[in-house]
Amino acid sequence: MNEDKKVLACVDQSKYAESVADYATWAAKRMQTPMELLHVIDRHPRLEAVQDHSGAIGLDAQENLLKQLSDEDETRTRAAREMGRVFLNGLRERAMASGAFVVDVRQRHGELETTLPELQGDVRLFVLGRRGASAQATQRDLGRNLEWVVRSVNKPVLAVPDAFREPSRVLYAFDGSSVTRQGIQMIAGSPLLKGLPIHLLMAGKAQAQGPKQIEEARNVLEAVGFQVSMEVHLGDPETVIAEAVKSQQCDLLVMGAYSHSPWRSLFVGSKTTDLLRSAAVPTLLLR
Repeated sequence: MNEDKKVLACVDQSKYAESVADYATWAAKRMQTPMELLHVIDRHPRLEAVQDHSGAIGLDAQENLLKQLSDEDETRTRAAREMGRVFLNGLRERAMASGAFVVDVRQRHGELETTLPELQGDVRLFVLGRRGASAQATQRDLGRNLEWVVRSVNKPVLAVPDAFREPSRVLYAFDGSSVTRQGIQMIAGSPLLKGLPIHLLMAGKAQAQGPKQIEEARNVLEAVGFQVSMEVHLGDPETVIAEAVKSQQCDLLVMGAYSHSPWRSLFVGSKTTDLLRSAAVPTLLLR
């Protein structure tokens, strides 16, 4: 990871905003890197039907109506921008009070799915809430932006719950894929998780090279000072990992995304989707 790159916290005006800011602050402090709070305002917000514009209207009336709608749109945009500015400044003050080194704020009009690819060249880690302002009421649903981001960006993504708890023990869902092997090297070379005990867990079907691969992963981490335990457990990965998070008292889950393994169908295969949806702890998704 490039030391000059930043932690980018993607926030909206939902109950997840403070948690996203807190986890981004935690990550930025550990990596001693700048952080930025990004708020993307929908360029075309849904308009509520406050007047009946149906029926035949004359040319002058049509021009007046278009001007009225344009003025209303400008007023809404200006109000959203000002609300966003106050919202971001409040989160910035929160991050600074928690000890973040450098905190920038950025407000963009548009859509997150077109904004993040433009910005990811300067990003070391994305932080997003599991759900956002646009998510439905059910607690197990993932926000549509989280699903899209994990599919589309090529940087690690930290997906967080709606309340911050400083991570103290890590569960690494190691499957022997190239993504999770590279992730071991990434963690070994980054200060993000330094000093935190790590439990390596290989779950699923038996793999001929599995014991050797997980032992090699442990050696890499121990060589740079990590306290590591490991386990190979046959069984359904979703069930095994969920149980291990509880039994090992882990408060951060690390897993790979889109690898040739039980994780290959992330957001498509129901088991992995359910694991991410149901996980009560923040999840670091590696690419």
